[in-house]
Amino acid sequence: MPRVLSGVQPSGEPHLGNYLGAFRQWSANQHERDAFHCIVDLHALTLEIDPAELRRRTIDTAITLIAVGLDPEVATIFVQSHVPEHPRLTWLLECTATMGELSRMTQFKDKGRGQESVRVGLFTYPVLMAADILLYQADLVPVGDDQRQHVELARDLAIRYNHHYGELFTVPAAEVPKVGARVMDLQHPERKMSKSEDSPLGTIGLLDPPEEIERKIRRAVTDTENDVVYDPKERRGLANLLDLLAAAVGGDPAELATRYTRYGDLKRDLSEALIELLRPVRERTAELQADRGLLDRVLAAGAEKAHSVAAGTYAQAAEAIGLLPPG
Repeated sequence: MPRVLSGVQPSGEPHLGNYLGAFRQWSANQHERDAFHCIVDLHALTLEIDPAELRRRTIDTAITLIAVGLDPEVATIFVQSHVPEHPRLTWLLECTATMGELSRMTQFKDKGRGQESVRVGLFTYPVLMAADILLYQADLVPVGDDQRQHVELARDLAIRYNHHYGELFTVPAAEVPKVGARVMDLQHPERKMSKSEDSPLGTIGLLDPPEEIERKIRRAVTDTENDVVYDPKERRGLANLLDLLAAAVGGDPAELATRYTRYGDLKRDLSEALIELLRPVRERTAELQADRGLLDRVLAAGAEKAHSVAAGTYAQAAEAIGLLPPG
C-alpha cells in the first residue's frame, strides 16, 4: 500500500473546509493506504499562542481526527512533538534548503504581512513540514490546493539530499481532492474558508448545531441576479454554494444548478445536506470527549509506531550527512 502523511495544526476550530478538503478523504482512503496522521503542535508555535490553549487544542484536534472517521486500529494518529526526530531531521534539511526557497513561500508572506516582528519559525516552518513528510517515507501527501507549494519544497529537498548523500528519501507527491479542495468563505467568496479569518458567518464549524448551519447558509452571499447558474469567475458566491452541495451529495456543480430556479431552494437543500453530513462528527465528538483515557491510549500507541519508523529514517539521514552514530 502507498504510505501517506497528513498533518493538521491545532490552531482555531476545525471547519467545513477542513472536512471537505482533507478529513473526509483521509477517512475514506485509510483502508487502502498505510496512513500516518499527525497533530503538528510544533507548527502552532510559529505564532503566539497561550500554552494552556495549545494543549487544549491539541487534545481537541486528536478527538476531531477520530470523530471524522479515522480508525486508530488502521491509521496511525500521533502528536508531532511526541516524536523527537521531527525537529532533529528539520535541522539537517535546514542545512540543505536555501534562503531563496523559503522566501518564496506564500504563506510566510501572507502571515507576516504588516507585522513589525515575525518569528524565525514562521519563515523556516516549511522545512519542518518537509521533515514531517520525509521522516515517514511518504508516497502521497493529501493537502489542500494552497499547500501544494510546501509539498514541492519537500520534493526538492528530498531530491537534493538524495543527490548528495545517496537514495535515502522517498520523493513525495501532493494529492489534492477534485471536489471541495478549496472551500470559500460564505461571506467573502473571494477568500478561502479559514480557521484564522475573523468571519463568524462565513465559516461553518464541524460542531456547529443544525440551527447555526441553517442561519449561516441562509445569510450566505450570492449576487443580485435571479437565475441559478454555475459561474465560478463572475458569480463566486453562488458557485461556492453549488460546490458545497456537490461535495455534500455528489454530482457536478453545473448540473446541480439546473435543478434550481431560486436561491432559497438551493440554500434549503444545502443546509439539510450539510447538517446530515456533519451529524456523525458531532455525535462521535461527544462520545470521545467523555472518554479521555481512550484518547491517551490512542496517542501513546500512535507515537510509539511513528517513532519506530521515524527513528530509522533519521538515523540513516544523519549517518549519510556525516554525523557520528551514537555508540
